[in-house]
Amino acid sequence: MRFLICLLFLVPSSLFAQQATPNEEDLKKQILELNQRMDQVQLNLTASEKKFKRGILVATIGYTLTITGGLMLGRSNDQLGQALLITGGVTGAVGTVLMVDSFKFLGRAGKRKK
Repeated sequence: MRFLICLLFLVPSSLFAQQATPNEEDLKKQILELNQRMDQVQLNLTASEKKFKRGILVATIGYTLTITGGLMLGRSNDQLGQALLITGGVTGAVGTVLMVDSFKFLGRAGKRKK
């Protein structure tokens, strides 16, 4: 009876011990692939950051022009105020589009290449 119990515990453990382990070359290859993917993620994040900061700058300038134009309305420079409102609105919208467009690089950062 003892022999059967010992056999019952030893056979499964010996089966797990015989599983193949990955060799060094496979591990090196996997590490190199991970390094390449991390480098690509870093490049995408850098590109995203640059575009996002540029979008913030353009949007800030545009909305500042819009506020300035709004303050000039109804005064002696009414025509200039209207022009600034339109110009600032368009510039602010372009800046917002640049910010939203920068997120496409973040989407690429997490996807695998096929």
